[in-house]
Amino acid sequence: MRLIFEKSQPGRRGGELPRPDVPPAEVPADLRRSRPPRLPELAEPEILRHFTELSTRNFGIDTGFYPLGSCTMKYNPRVNERLVMLPGFRDLHPYQDEDGSQGALELMWRLQEALIEISGLHACSLQPAAGSQGELTGLMLMRAYFADRGEADQRDTIVTADTAHGTNPASVTMAGYKLAKVETDARGNVDVAHLREMVNERTAGLMLTNPSTLGLFDEHIEEIATIFHEVGALLYYDGANLNAVCGISRPGDMGFDIVHINLHKTFSQPHGGGGPGGGPIVVRETLEPYLPGPAVTKVGDAYRLDHDRPKSIGKVRGYTGPFGVFVRSYAYIRSYGPGLREMSETAVLNANYLLARLKDAYDLPFDRLCMHEFVLSARSLKREHGISALDVAKRLMDYGFHPPTIYFPLVVPEALMIEPTETEAKETLDAFVDAMIAIAREAEDDPEVIKGAPHGRPVRRLDEVKAAKRAVVKYGFEDHVGLAGDPAEPRQLEAQKGA
Repeated sequence: MRLIFEKSQPGRRGGELPRPDVPPAEVPADLRRSRPPRLPELAEPEILRHFTELSTRNFGIDTGFYPLGSCTMKYNPRVNERLVMLPGFRDLHPYQDEDGSQGALELMWRLQEALIEISGLHACSLQPAAGSQGELTGLMLMRAYFADRGEADQRDTIVTADTAHGTNPASVTMAGYKLAKVETDARGNVDVAHLREMVNERTAGLMLTNPSTLGLFDEHIEEIATIFHEVGALLYYDGANLNAVCGISRPGDMGFDIVHINLHKTFSQPHGGGGPGGGPIVVRETLEPYLPGPAVTKVGDAYRLDHDRPKSIGKVRGYTGPFGVFVRSYAYIRSYGPGLREMSETAVLNANYLLARLKDAYDLPFDRLCMHEFVLSARSLKREHGISALDVAKRLMDYGFHPPTIYFPLVVPEALMIEPTETEAKETLDAFVDAMIAIAREAEDDPEVIKGAPHGRPVRRLDEVKAAKRAVVKYGFEDHVGLAGDPAEPRQLEAQKGA
């Protein structure tokens, strides 16, 4: 497919900008362009066809099954997009005063109350923009809490599991703590014996995902909470997998003190490609004074922003959070109501159905009932036929499915991390199983067809090592080409040679 610059023709226009009704701003001479920007020149139908054709090459939840483990890439109701576009929400200015923002503030306050109930805790801030920022915010709350108690210098270590999301250790480092990693036991739980050796008066807290990235609910969660609370440490819950337990169990009841919730995974917010997302933080009452400000509060019948928070860690992002995400998530929660339990039960049912059908074709590292996701391994395929998890993932694309997460968590060699979510029909799950079983058979009968996959995509298997070490980041045009003139013959991107 040709680049849009290659289709450019001098003087062609796709539209006209309206003439300004105010005098244009004067651009300082040293900032003025000496020549027009190198933008493509096309008519409107050409632009439309170009980007429509590009869109057909993308894979998304609207085009197929997306079993990306630990990411909850599920269908999100389109009605929520209509609600976001209601003029009172869509056109609200970030600097609108409180009296003119009552509807938006009420929605945010009600969303906070819902998340407090779902998590089993006491206070909420919607500010963090994503799960990773929610993690950092939670650790900043820990630091503020211990500083207020005169223990800031004493509490210097955070414990994470060896199955943790990669952002957990990164957040620990950014927050200025030391990292300690606890191992996983033979059943996929936190190794309690190892944990007891690690935890002491210098421990600030634990960061844990439950159910874990193995898709397993920790069988010792109450004992783990006791170990940390006995030394005065705090427990942080990574809410990436909350969609497995909504309405069934609550992090606060498990013993956690801080929770971040991925609105863009659990509560209807399309994500991927960089966002937008939302990572609200919910805490016990002892940590409420340190939450980011301003806080969204209810005073009588009015909704206000409370800036008088002397112990607050301050803002962690501009304004009060990603408002469009709030609208979608609030609508999702209200439409489900108590049915949020059914959402989680269906996600768990779908995952266990896939697990039961696939565990004989692939290795199963932990032979237990899973939660909303599970981890298989292609290690036997690699050992016996030279077929890796990457090969399986590439071959799945030929069957019309997005690959699952591979090589994570790191404790499982040749990991295939699969999450069906609650929004897929049984027929889709069966088709996915059939494809996975067919690939396992191909590994034995015709491994070369797998090693060369994908065969039917616009771009085939890339040399990923060469792409990283000898990256070509500039398209092969001559410098003068772009705004007008016949484009030069483009060079083949080196990473795609042989595709």
